[in-house]
Amino acid sequence: MTELSGSRVLVIGASGGLGSRIARRLADAGAILALSGRNAARLDALDVPAERIVADLRSESGSASVVVEAESRLGGLDAVVIASGVVAFGPASELDPDTAIELFAVNALSPIDTIRAALPALTRSAGEGRKPVVVTISGIVAEVPTAGLAAYSASKSALAAFMVAAGRENRRAGIRLLDARPGHTETGLVTRAIAGAAPAFPEGLDPDHVADVIVEAIASDARDLPSSAF
Repeated sequence: MTELSGSRVLVIGASGGLGSRIARRLADAGAILALSGRNAARLDALDVPAERIVADLRSESGSASVVVEAESRLGGLDAVVIASGVVAFGPASELDPDTAIELFAVNALSPIDTIRAALPALTRSAGEGRKPVVVTISGIVAEVPTAGLAAYSASKSALAAFMVAAGRENRRAGIRLLDARPGHTETGLVTRAIAGAAPAFPEGLDPDHVADVIVEAIASDARDLPSSAF
């Protein structure tokens, strides 16, 4: 993965099960990292050489401030990986409005605002002859909306749709937008649902495998990672 040597990468949600694995692989591939999350202790516990930026991206200036801070500390920004997310279970008829707001705020609006804030830095990266990329993880529910996960599916589908359209808009600028849609992955997210209880899922994907596929795609010219890629 010599293509990533010296790449300046911001990882959002780096303290999560999948985000931390992606961060470690990026570091092993020679990337220079800034890791962001809301929990300082969990960020500090990561055995990954990186700048650490504690922030809540749902705040009014959260996304912009994290991007500006990462670009300043790294001397530029060549990639943004957004691995944060929340899940909720239950039928649509029982959906609490506050749960829907939280799902869309974390899974769609916050990533979209982060990408918007990062585009100027990524444009500068392209101008330096680098190959800037944005990576999101919407998941298989963006392809196959799932009963019992209606609002979660909708929030992830919104992000996936944004990535397709924004990717077309920024292709000529040399910025690649890559959405990953793995199936259910054993990161423990289902045990931290913000509402409802998870059904009995079959065994999910190995998160190490999912992280490997995503990092390989970052290092290549891949422009999409459908569920079949995992």
